[in-house]
Amino acid sequence: MGAEVLEKLVQKDPRYSANAYVFVLMGLRRVLDQLPEPHHITGQELSLGCRELALELYGAMARTVLAHWGILTTRDIGEVVFNMLDAGILSKTDSDSREDFEAVFDFVDAFERNYPWGSGLVRQPLT
Repeated sequence: MGAEVLEKLVQKDPRYSANAYVFVLMGLRRVLDQLPEPHHITGQELSLGCRELALELYGAMARTVLAHWGILTTRDIGEVVFNMLDAGILSKTDSDSREDFEAVFDFVDAFERNYPWGSGLVRQPLT
């Protein structure tokens, strides 16, 4: 997707930065690459793929980075997707809807409360 297309998407819906669109496309590519057999992915699959990608790329800063781009909930992932659908960048089936992205996961839980710190990163108190 070129810079001109990104600029048009941002102008049409300024809630989301160009980085939000690139990120969601990266999440889509990640999910598709992990499939054993190619198929149309759901809003839930894409949302969860974006969660994994955000954690991998941005770690404990994932929620902050996504918020900076305008992505505060899984619904925002859906809005980015549907903006790209409206622009002819992505395709959908008749059963796809914005509701597929509603409350797939909670950002505070996913990126803060349940952050996968790993045992090697947490120091034990000194005794």
